[in-house]
Amino acid sequence: MSRSARTNDRLQPGGQGRPDTGPGGTELRSAPPEGELTPPVTVTPAPPAAATFGELDMPVALLETLTDRGLNEPFPIQAATLPDSLAGRDVLGRGRTGSGKTLAFGLALLARTAGQRAEPRKPLALILVPTRELAQQVTEALTPYARSLKVRLATVVGGMSIGRQAGALRDGAEVVVATPGRLTDLVERKDCRLDRVKITVLDEADQMADMGFMPQVTELLDQVRPDGQRMLFSATLDRDVDLLVQRYLHDPVVHSVDPSAGAVTTMEHHVLQVHGADKYATATEIAARDGRVIMFLDTKHAVDQFTRHLLSSGVKAAALHGGKSQPQRTHTLDRFKTGDVTTLVATNVAARGIHVDDLDLVVNVDPPSDHKDYLHRGGRTARAGESGSVVTLVLPGQRRDMARLLSDAGIRARITQVRSGEAELSRITGAQAPSGVPVGGSAPAERPKRGGAPFRGLGTRPGRDGGGESRRSAEARRIAEARKAARVRRGAGG
Repeated sequence: MSRSARTNDRLQPGGQGRPDTGPGGTELRSAPPEGELTPPVTVTPAPPAAATFGELDMPVALLETLTDRGLNEPFPIQAATLPDSLAGRDVLGRGRTGSGKTLAFGLALLARTAGQRAEPRKPLALILVPTRELAQQVTEALTPYARSLKVRLATVVGGMSIGRQAGALRDGAEVVVATPGRLTDLVERKDCRLDRVKITVLDEADQMADMGFMPQVTELLDQVRPDGQRMLFSATLDRDVDLLVQRYLHDPVVHSVDPSAGAVTTMEHHVLQVHGADKYATATEIAARDGRVIMFLDTKHAVDQFTRHLLSSGVKAAALHGGKSQPQRTHTLDRFKTGDVTTLVATNVAARGIHVDDLDLVVNVDPPSDHKDYLHRGGRTARAGESGSVVTLVLPGQRRDMARLLSDAGIRARITQVRSGEAELSRITGAQAPSGVPVGGSAPAERPKRGGAPFRGLGTRPGRDGGGESRRSAEARRIAEARKAARVRRGAGG
């Protein structure tokens, strides 16, 4: 069908008009989550999805690299969008995090940039992302393919040497992967000009809006070539993202891929109802499980406190939040990926842009504030066809808000009331009693002080669960009892 033949296409999952289904086959609501729009954009019908990468019009070097890496069949979001993006069309892609969006836009961007050379400070393609971690992940994912085409990449993020990044741009990088703040700094310093950029990608656009980057994003988009190609990928679409679509995408093809059709196949969702006096002990036992886990808390302070407690309990834990320098954050992630750290305790800074193979559990120690945060936190597991579970600890006063959040996210979760030390907690999460031996030491950990600082911010804050000094004291006693029972079992050879 010709480009001029148009039809109004609302975002139906997979483009098929069938009921959307969530992880594990649970049926989702046909309407978008609350506060999310179905952009009234006018689009051209899309060509058929590609069954194999070999069907696509891509350079031989790209196809060979895909084959060498064991990739022959594209994930649904890739199969749907690549025919359009390779043809130079504007694309609006919606798919859950972990669905393969990086290659969906990256392969097309590299294929269309191959064979060209950038002038100093004048890149030819731009990928904007909300966080440093996501920028680094995108760069790592695309580097083998860029190398095969002799396309030069530059990563531009805060927390790193701006002089070194300016040097990479002066050397003539064809593709820049950037966070909005640092790229704006380099443009203002005249170390980068965007008037030669002909392909622009916005990845996780909703997160950029949530983080307040929208003024910088629009200022940057106003500087790229007006006749260039734009691709916008996001797991959720809200009002700010809709404004970007209306202003910067021209006659876009819209793809919204059914998560049950490919990338997220077996993700379980559990809500564990706990009491304030037991929340800390429950979270500790989950952290002591065999295998890796990411645990999300609300604040940097709470993350640091809980991490110190886990280390003193014999759990190989590390903290990740915005108060850490970029080298510290990178080092922590590397240790988590290699298994030197088994429990990553994080704020929402880790909710996007972190990919770790074989990560099968994400725990919301503190429930997220909205459905988008829930989806992106959970997206750290069950990536690229793998299975995983998302567990949220919910206090009595949080149950109603959590039910509303899951409804907004289109998620049906299994609800279980648990206590620390119970078999049901272990069955769902793999929880077990911590060793009580500090990491790097041999003596039993010092027992937490009753009502001491380690318990503030973890199920004891006024207004969240009604907890107070007595709850922290009870929590301390339960942890001490669990450790004593564990030592008895070890002494008995159990």
